[in-house]
Amino acid sequence: MMHEPSYAERIRYRQLQDTAYQAGEDAVANLQAALALAGLVLPSLANDGPVGCRGFVRLGGCGVALANQLAEVIAAGARALQDQPQR
Repeated sequence: MMHEPSYAERIRYRQLQDTAYQAGEDAVANLQAALALAGLVLPSLANDGPVGCRGFVRLGGCGVALANQLAEVIAAGARALQDQPQR
């Protein structure tokens, strides 16, 4: 026999879905802003909606040149973080 969710369970699930969706929107905005600082745009970057009550960001496809630029920016940022004095 299947469990029929209660009204409260359905409301809670909906709240989790809404929170996950907003987390995806925020993550997309943060990533777009960070990429913009480096002069980069991922053309297919988008919120892919909640998946299992978790936000999910679709990074999408991009050309080889953009992928290589993105790798350079990430590597440079990682090196800069490694070079910072430990607190």
